[in-house]
Amino acid sequence: MQIGFIGLGVMGRPMALHLVRAGHTVRVYARRTEGAAPLIAAGAVRCATSAELAAASDLVITMVTATADVEQVLLGETGVLAGARPGTIVIDMSTIAPQATRRIAAALAERRVRMLDAPVTGGPAGAEGGTLTIMVGGDAAVLDEARPVLERLGRQIVYMGGHGTGQIAKACNQLALLVNAEGVAEALALGARYGLDPTTLREALLGGIASSRVLDVFGARMAAHLVGRQTALAVGSHSDPTLREFTPGMATRLYDKDLNIVLELAREAGQALPAASVVRAHLDRLVAEGKSNRDLAALIEAVERLQS
Repeated sequence: MQIGFIGLGVMGRPMALHLVRAGHTVRVYARRTEGAAPLIAAGAVRCATSAELAAASDLVITMVTATADVEQVLLGETGVLAGARPGTIVIDMSTIAPQATRRIAAALAERRVRMLDAPVTGGPAGAEGGTLTIMVGGDAAVLDEARPVLERLGRQIVYMGGHGTGQIAKACNQLALLVNAEGVAEALALGARYGLDPTTLREALLGGIASSRVLDVFGARMAAHLVGRQTALAVGSHSDPTLREFTPGMATRLYDKDLNIVLELAREAGQALPAASVVRAHLDRLVAEGKSNRDLAALIEAVERLQS
């Protein structure tokens, strides 16, 4: 199949590589030259614009940062819509506002271009391993046609309903993840206040019903930070443990962006999300402090400084 891929960041690059290795002809577009280099080396074709890419593709995947980015690469002057043929399938795998997804899908449909919203969960590790969970909104018949491509990217493909429902499901996923991360941070911070070893505490929690993937992955990084702080205090170090660089993953600013989408959906639905509001305050603080590119585990920095 002739596939176009737009957005070659920490998630998009390995995803596009899976498609190249599967034998598809893959055309790529990225604003930064270095992002496309591994794909070109693997056999992909670089295009100068999204329109050029779309003109030669049967299916186009977008994996960019925010709602405005998706609108630009799909509907902009040199965007996908400017080059796509009738019948082309567009799969947006970014995490954006569901309301915008519906508007974009309607604009594409006017030119007989079909769209699926298919955000993912699983992070960079899932993108590298081809083990993402993909939540899909749009026409079920279009998903059936696109499924063989998506199966190269994820091991679980879940159809949610019409346009925008994939994005709503992703928002719910981010809500659960972030509130869980807040709980992990608070539990480890409380234990540390009482002198418990954070690593041992995490291991104990992993053995019971409090266990979660968030506790496993992000909890390990939070515990390592707390151990570093305890060690610094024990030796009388004047270094600031909060300057510790967390293992790179999805940047905190992206979770902050996602949580804004969650809270906007909640306002529209009239659903109170008190825990989400607490997490947002902590993420906003990290971003304001210049820590927006740190891993989500940096949430422990905001929590451990809280006092009653």
